[in-house]
Amino acid sequence: MSQQIRVMIVDDHEIVREGLRALVHREPSMCLVGEGHSAQSAIAEAKRTSPDVIVMDVRLGDGSGIEACREIRAENSAIKVMMLTSYPDEDAVFASILAGASGYLLKQTRRQTLIEAIAAVARGESLLDSAVTSKVLECLRTGAPQEDHELAQLTGQEQRILGLIAYGKTNKEIARELRLSPKTVKNYVSSILGKMSFRRRSEAAAFMARHSAPVVPDRTRWDSEG
Repeated sequence: MSQQIRVMIVDDHEIVREGLRALVHREPSMCLVGEGHSAQSAIAEAKRTSPDVIVMDVRLGDGSGIEACREIRAENSAIKVMMLTSYPDEDAVFASILAGASGYLLKQTRRQTLIEAIAAVARGESLLDSAVTSKVLECLRTGAPQEDHELAQLTGQEQRILGLIAYGKTNKEIARELRLSPKTVKNYVSSILGKMSFRRRSEAAAFMARHSAPVVPDRTRWDSEG
């Protein structure tokens, strides 16, 4: 990119923010435009600064960075979010993808790898840390096969929407793609979760990953729309 990448960092630990801040400041191709320490501050700061990339902690003091990612992306899909966490967690990976995150890296990642990851996400690419990928793929390989009757409960439109949910689409994006109103899509999503006894959208993504084509392909990068 010819212009500097506008980066925002979100973490509830001041020491982590200081480290990320120093990392961005040392990189000529990047500039820091905002910081957040909580889910609510992340949402507000993202709206105020419109960064290119947000480096977001998965777990925040007042809630989930994943939910903050979902809300930020629903408001402005041009903002890319890369989740940062201390532990590889396949459920959080599914939920992050579902929320529209472009990447999921461990905090143990080397400095240069993180810089390259931010640049890749800013270019519209998506990536996973290899350690995270292996856990997700193992989960997909060992997951119990799902019976067709579970999907048969859903109408054709609900099955289409479930597939788009599994690929990380927000309600607004699904509405645009299927030419429906966001309220109609919201109603469909509620119906899907109710019929399949899911409490969260991430459970629907995990179901689709095991039932058919995996949400995460057998590589560390996948299509930016995935």
